[in-house]
Amino acid sequence: MKHTLLLILFLCLITGGQAAQTKPIHEASFVSIGGIEQWVTISGEDRDKPVILFLHGGPGSTMSQYDDAIYGYWKKDFVLVYWDQRGAGRTFGRNAPETITEDYWIENPLTVERMTADGIELSEYLIKHLGKRKITLVGTSWGSVLGASMALKRPELFAAYIAHSQIVDGQEGFRHAFNKVSKLAQTANDEESLNKLAALGPPPYGDARKSGQLMRIIKKYERENSIPAPASWWKVASEYDNEKDTNDRYNGDDYSFLYFAGHKGMGIKSMEEAVNFSKDGLRYKIPVYFIQGEEDILTAPDLTKAYFDKLKAPKKEFVLVPGAAHGHNQAVIDAQYKAVKKALNLR
Repeated sequence: MKHTLLLILFLCLITGGQAAQTKPIHEASFVSIGGIEQWVTISGEDRDKPVILFLHGGPGSTMSQYDDAIYGYWKKDFVLVYWDQRGAGRTFGRNAPETITEDYWIENPLTVERMTADGIELSEYLIKHLGKRKITLVGTSWGSVLGASMALKRPELFAAYIAHSQIVDGQEGFRHAFNKVSKLAQTANDEESLNKLAALGPPPYGDARKSGQLMRIIKKYERENSIPAPASWWKVASEYDNEKDTNDRYNGDDYSFLYFAGHKGMGIKSMEEAVNFSKDGLRYKIPVYFIQGEEDILTAPDLTKAYFDKLKAPKKEFVLVPGAAHGHNQAVIDAQYKAVKKALNLR
């Protein structure tokens, strides 16, 4: 009995000592990146855990305002970093003038090259600031353009790249999506969508408004054929639930999409049309995992899988998620979590 009590006491001391050694981290601040101040949040239950940098989609669809709602349970295993990219969210609000004009949009271009350089500079900052050798990238949709570009350009900074809804060839992907929803609309006798598609014609458009109209039809059919995320995920945290942050997210989303889609009338080139990893992104020097929604129309599984099959990497894995479309749902988050743990050899 005495030995049992001593053993219990010893285990309690060991467990308590381990708990005392964990060092929670919660930072939220503007960091100088690419010559401007950009909003970065860092959080986790133990700062010694591996670091994950999330690259949001959109391009203006920031994640920092949701925080724990989607990836909160990851904090026990990882340090999570959210970044409002150039032209989005609080980064947009910090750097844009009080009155937004077309001149501001034109005089402050967004490019894949500039934003990739931002992502690399942020990664270097995180490695130094948090005392890490490498970090892990998780990129979604537009964020997959940055994630792939960063991983290909500076592989020594990263332990792995986890792609979700990977954009492969911007022009081909958009044409494929147009053809797919045209067939779906015909099958459904959806006259409203068919009329809109006929008026639009197949892409490319050179007009952000037309791209936006096609995106709305794509999202309509993705919603009809997929399992949605819980509505609670999109509840904005109280710190971000104010007029200024709301306006900055809204205006940044418009600005970012304008450069993503392109608008010839304003001399704005499309970032999406310049993307073609099938030509210049076939050799990775780090493990690569693709998380792909089976019902994804915007980045179709057949196009993504064809690229995945061609690319070379030390280790690669393709995960097709039933019931998922282009965006997030619980199955996607769980697949990402498993991929990160596998990539980093964590149990």
